[in-house]
Amino acid sequence: MTYLLGSHHVTLSVGGAQADVDFHTKALGMRFIKKTVLYDGAMPIYHFYYSNADGDPSSVITCFPWAQAGVYGKRGTNQAREVLLSVPATSLDFWSRRMARYGVDAAHAEAFGQRRLELRHPSGIEYVLVGTEGDPRVGHPGHGVPPEHAVHGIHGVGMHVFDQDRLVEFANDAFFAAEKVEEEGDRARLQLGSDGFGNYVELTGNRSDDQGTWYFGAGTYHHFAWNLDTLDNQEAVKFDIEGAGYTDISELKDRTYFKSHYVRTPGGALFELAVTHQDGGWDCDESPEELGRNFMLPPQFESERDSILARLETVTTDD
Repeated sequence: MTYLLGSHHVTLSVGGAQADVDFHTKALGMRFIKKTVLYDGAMPIYHFYYSNADGDPSSVITCFPWAQAGVYGKRGTNQAREVLLSVPATSLDFWSRRMARYGVDAAHAEAFGQRRLELRHPSGIEYVLVGTEGDPRVGHPGHGVPPEHAVHGIHGVGMHVFDQDRLVEFANDAFFAAEKVEEEGDRARLQLGSDGFGNYVELTGNRSDDQGTWYFGAGTYHHFAWNLDTLDNQEAVKFDIEGAGYTDISELKDRTYFKSHYVRTPGGALFELAVTHQDGGWDCDESPEELGRNFMLPPQFESERDSILARLETVTTDD
């Protein structure tokens, strides 16, 4: 029986490198755990990783700052759009005041019976802090965020689609675990996998916006990654997805810290099937105490370290 646990990480194409670091570590108080580069293509682009206190797979946001390369995307329909983060249910007023202090516009909202705070990344990507009861994941109290208010991790992904039913069909065909939890207005919500937190998919019916871009481009959400737990299970799920007729799926990619396949969903959003394997993990190339302090490169790029660094802007990542 194939299965998935829940979320693994989200990956975004953002604007400026320093603005991205400051937003996640200073405004949101998240932990900076990795500074490396995009493994695909020849152009050197930073790849930053942020997490909660423990670096749980379901807590990680990773970002490519594409503005330095002058490449921009367009938000639209048939695209992942909102980064949904879980915060303690009693912390929304704290976060509203904190965002105002950091000059981030934020608006209170409510959906699916939960209070929320809607805001935007400096590159324009939509973020939603979702007030959650009972989330056991431990937030990182960075830059003065008290532990009782810190971000637990991922709540899920918000996607805009032309046809919500096609994504529901894909979730059932691909993972055999989709449950249509709720409908509210123009949104439907699914929960995938066995984890209790971090695995919601919110589908907004959107037939008014133009098609959003799918390539790497500043200001857009690139993909949402699911945690497949083991490499054997990962391959079994890939086999099932292909067997169901969804053949737009990649070969296995080694990302050092995890291994992944990528599959394009019928709604256009890109999903990743990820596994933190026994030779991976955030501390496979840095000690747990030093995470994020060094510039890490995969072996195939190590000989180009000096030239890569010369083409990247300098960023400050201290707490």
